[in-house]
Amino acid sequence: MRLSAMGDVAMTVPVLRAFVKQNPEIKITVISRPFFKPFFEGIPNISFFAFDEKKQHKGFLGLLRLFQDLKQLNIDAFADFHDVLRSKVIRTLFSWSGKRTASVDKGRAEKKALMREENKIFKPLPTMFERHVAVFEQLGFTVNLSNPIFPPKQTLDSETIHLIGEKHGKLIGIAPFAQYDSKVYPVDLMQKVIDELALNENYTILLFGGGKKEIELLNSLSKNKQNVIVVAGKIKLEQELQLFSNLDVMLSMDSGNAHIAAMLGINVITLWGATHPFAGFSPFNQPFENALVSDRNVFPKLPTSVYGNKKVEGYEEAMRTIKLETIVEKIRRYLK
Repeated sequence: MRLSAMGDVAMTVPVLRAFVKQNPEIKITVISRPFFKPFFEGIPNISFFAFDEKKQHKGFLGLLRLFQDLKQLNIDAFADFHDVLRSKVIRTLFSWSGKRTASVDKGRAEKKALMREENKIFKPLPTMFERHVAVFEQLGFTVNLSNPIFPPKQTLDSETIHLIGEKHGKLIGIAPFAQYDSKVYPVDLMQKVIDELALNENYTILLFGGGKKEIELLNSLSKNKQNVIVVAGKIKLEQELQLFSNLDVMLSMDSGNAHIAAMLGINVITLWGATHPFAGFSPFNQPFENALVSDRNVFPKLPTSVYGNKKVEGYEEAMRTIKLETIVEKIRRYLK
């Protein structure tokens, strides 16, 4: 069970791919929001159960109905990848009914020590992928992530091809936004990154995002350049996943788009502001040098937040210490 958010749900996918490959006799039911169902399509031995937050499974009585619905599936064990109130209720009900249960250890105390200003313990913590594996280990299963499995490139449908063109050359994905401003690379610098990459006519740059405000900003970043295309708001999630699987490289903030690309085996370069990959949220199977972090010599309190929701006065410009030349060069290395 993992209900949200998009990036966190995407981070379960590589672990589940490895699990079903290494434990082919086991059937997995993923419980999550309906929007995320495409993440799991095509993975053997996995079925999807849609959590209906607005009607069937709303409120405490809805959770009781959810438990009754899940009981009909003859579940033998419950893996709680979320560890929030809703998942704890379901986990407890399964435990009371005699089923094996296990939950993720989010390492809250460790993360607090990494983020605090005084006596900061600056060291890498277990990744969320390792924490997910530990949940299965509690249930008696082994999962090895050392030889990851990724799906083949998906075939682009006619609507998507019409959007990006048949002769698109190298495909660069850029997702310049995140939920919190402290994780967003300054727009003026991102504009320069896009402008520099767009000089190469063999590159097609796809801009990803969502929501009216973000789409307006993406349109301004594209400047109507022929090889810079705003994807946001024009295609469905399934089609976006087709595009993601065909990317040569993705540039993303510490956000869900990074994890979606990584779960498909795409090279991902991430930019980090208030947050830091040491907290365990770096995209799957990416080299550490692909995580470009803000300069701690200039901003020694970094990282200041696990999720980016905590603001620290004077640290608003931390991401300006990530040089745009470094970003462009990192991207070009994957396109040679």
